[in-house]
Amino acid sequence: MNQSMNLIDLHCDTLFRLSGEKAGQDLKNTDCNVNLSGMRETGTMAQFFACFTCLKEQQGDRGKEEGFEQCFYQVLDMIGLMEKQCTMFPEEIALAQSYEEIMKNKKEGKISAVLTVEEGGILNENPDRIKILYEKGVRLMTLMWNYENCLGYPNSRDVRVMEQGLKDFGIETVRQMGKLGMIADVSHASDGTFRDIIKYAEGPVAASHSNCRALCSHPRNLSDDMIHALADKGGIAGLNFYGVFLGTERESRIEEMAAHILHMIKIGGREFPAVGTDFDGFGGMEHMDIPNISQMRRLWEKLKEKGVSEDQLDLIWGGNALRVLKTLR
Repeated sequence: MNQSMNLIDLHCDTLFRLSGEKAGQDLKNTDCNVNLSGMRETGTMAQFFACFTCLKEQQGDRGKEEGFEQCFYQVLDMIGLMEKQCTMFPEEIALAQSYEEIMKNKKEGKISAVLTVEEGGILNENPDRIKILYEKGVRLMTLMWNYENCLGYPNSRDVRVMEQGLKDFGIETVRQMGKLGMIADVSHASDGTFRDIIKYAEGPVAASHSNCRALCSHPRNLSDDMIHALADKGGIAGLNFYGVFLGTERESRIEEMAAHILHMIKIGGREFPAVGTDFDGFGGMEHMDIPNISQMRRLWEKLKEKGVSEDQLDLIWGGNALRVLKTLR
């Protein structure tokens, strides 16, 4: 396996854990799935760190609007936490806001940290907040998590919800993201919201951590039609390691990971699949074939065993993500 800092992981929830249950730990001294030694061992070029926030946890007895307001400030705190990690370990990790900065960090032997937001509801119908987040370095936003918000509707087993799309503020936001240079992330979106993001986006689009519905019929996964539409838009999808989205509820199996990647290539083409582990964002696994970021070589070797070429592996590992990052304005 090529260990020369080429992995780009489009999604982890490590900041959420370090700001909550793992408070007091840091990226070097932690038992999180993603840490500095693990990223170094696996050859990480860039790790996308999600600032994830959960409405139900922040809302309490407050109304939904006030809950999302609290979520916004929680995200700002997580951005500050990431900045602190880069200050604590300046020789090992640095923030990156562009393709050029990622390549500069790589040249200097540093891992790039790319900030993302997972829950567009934190905008709370305030259009100025997208610019605030962009100026703080956020380069991708997952428009919704599992709740309806001011932008649109999430994935759901309720067919009526699944057909609902972007709201007017969501359309305006997706357009503004493209103009600024922020990736619109369709992971967690309803099918209707997905279609609208594809329709209205004026910049790059990605599914940062989503798998294939043809292999695992969960509403969080992408149908073949969605894969076609996203690929036609020049987008990518990051393979999610959560067993529920791979096919086995309590196990994260490498055979299933390989199957989803192969299906992505078959339907979306060689420039479509990427990696979006969702490490530190899920629990409940009784077994994980790849338990943390340091063990990524196992997936490389499994895909090679399945006949995937090194050129294709290089695209999956980071090349496809870099292509999208180059399109940011």
